[in-house]
Amino acid sequence: MGSTFTNLSFVLKEPKSIEFAERPIPTISSPHDVLVAISYTGICGSDVHYWQHGAIGHYVVKDPMVLGHESSAVVAQVGDQVTSLKVGDRVALEPGYPCRRCVQCLGGHYNLCPDMRFAATPPYDGTLTGFWTAPSDFCYKLPDNVSLKEGAMIEPLAVAVHIVRQAQISPGHSVVVMGAGPVGLLCAAVARAFGADIVCSVDVVDSKLKVAKRLAATHTYSAKSVPPEENANNLKDLLGLTGGVDVVIDASGAASSIQTSLHVVRPGGTFVQGGMGRSDIEFPIMALCQKEVTARGSFRYGSGDYRLAIDLVGSGKVDVKSLITMVVPFLEAEQAFEKVASGQVVKILIAGPNQHSA
Repeated sequence: MGSTFTNLSFVLKEPKSIEFAERPIPTISSPHDVLVAISYTGICGSDVHYWQHGAIGHYVVKDPMVLGHESSAVVAQVGDQVTSLKVGDRVALEPGYPCRRCVQCLGGHYNLCPDMRFAATPPYDGTLTGFWTAPSDFCYKLPDNVSLKEGAMIEPLAVAVHIVRQAQISPGHSVVVMGAGPVGLLCAAVARAFGADIVCSVDVVDSKLKVAKRLAATHTYSAKSVPPEENANNLKDLLGLTGGVDVVIDASGAASSIQTSLHVVRPGGTFVQGGMGRSDIEFPIMALCQKEVTARGSFRYGSGDYRLAIDLVGSGKVDVKSLITMVVPFLEAEQAFEKVASGQVVKILIAGPNQHSA
């Protein structure tokens, strides 16, 4: 690459200690890989957690690590065997690369691969950098009517798509989504796109519920500091569904939300856990058993989720633009993290160091 380009990177050295470091531009190591110039990167809750604490569970930052994994990019170079992309193509990056050989991968669940190499998860660097190499089949070409800023929103949208597919939502369903953060908001939008008649967003922050109403929710509910069963009864009354709702998605990870979820879901209904919170919580096992609730976990995204997410944006069925609060230059990345941590934004994008149209 020419000297006019930079591979300036946003590097976490230890909790709350970052530096902007110039790193060598990576080289293509496989004929099936591509080199991309990062355009925009969103900040995820996991990025903030690493920035604040230097670890998530057993994933501990032991060496300096580049943060970021929600990115769009432009193809700068292609390997000899790449036929699906060409230089100049605009892409959304899927930031995790499985081994492709294990039982999980071969069984169609590559998101569960034990050897997953996921961006900004120790020991692997992330995408808050100038250039990035990736397998070409994990770079998804954006339609002409989808912007690079929208492209950076495909990663969290793919998370929501996977959750909603786990819930098997179909036309006519009633759905409650616990939590109105970015993923919860997108779950509500995808549920509506899948044909749900009723989609109720639940949160404790009224401003988030206003965004939910604008985006997709047919109803909103501000959770009260009362026993979970009382919140569940309030939700049933609000929706006019005394028997409960077909599907409940928890996108918060909060124990009280999970408890409310199992009280509000109808007998024979479905509960999907998409949000991560404490490792262990108490939940109403009697409600789960007596109502024969189908309970599923959801982790990242799998086969087809990225392509469907792009289709939903390209067709106008999901409006991700409205969730982008602001875009900042690369050198303001740390201030962007502070805004996310303080709850000042829904979604903030950081322009890549070679991207000057913030």
